[in-house]
Amino acid sequence: MEFAREPQWDLPVEAAFRLQRALATAVSLVDRVTEPEVAAGVDLALGSRESNEGRGVVVVWRVSTGEVLEEVVARAPIRFPYVPGLLAFREGPLVEAALRQVRTEPDLLLFDGQGIAHPRGLGIAAHLGVLLDRPSIGIGKSRLTGYAEEPGPHPGNRSPLLLRDGRVIGTLLRTTARSKPVYVSPGNHVSPERAADLVMACVRGHRLPEPVHLADKLSKDRTR
Repeated sequence: MEFAREPQWDLPVEAAFRLQRALATAVSLVDRVTEPEVAAGVDLALGSRESNEGRGVVVVWRVSTGEVLEEVVARAPIRFPYVPGLLAFREGPLVEAALRQVRTEPDLLLFDGQGIAHPRGLGIAAHLGVLLDRPSIGIGKSRLTGYAEEPGPHPGNRSPLLLRDGRVIGTLLRTTARSKPVYVSPGNHVSPERAADLVMACVRGHRLPEPVHLADKLSKDRTR
């Protein structure tokens, strides 16, 4: 998969904050995809403190049939320090290494992480979505910013994720009846209103949409 903008990861912390704010202005919330046929789930596993290595994982998945079209596991060193709000710079090289090996062209990228529901509007799904210039969505298990009322108990129940000024930045979405809701926010080329529908179209009985669920399982498989 080719990048529209060359990634920059190895930066001083202040320069990373500046780049993050600049890239946030490039996010598009205009829908580019309506019914994706191929979705890619993106996840990663950070290594131990001793190894200083992580694994980026991409699973490319056909929405209509549930067929796995491609699996990629890439290893890369972790160089950026842990700084709250700058996790994309710590995790980005792992994701980049995996995405560059993907041969199948996905219509939609689904990230285990945040989209614009981020203090500076640029979680990893938005960051990579801008660099790739592709439709992307973040699915977070916990909240970074904004507030939302608890959605109903049934799959597909949802409530808007709002900033204090009332702006909608995503959705608190119940994907299955037996799990906690997830925080869905657009990364790039997806509207806040449409993002939750696209995620539900990829849910197959797990809390995370299926390609992200599969990527999560693969990231934890030490035999791969």
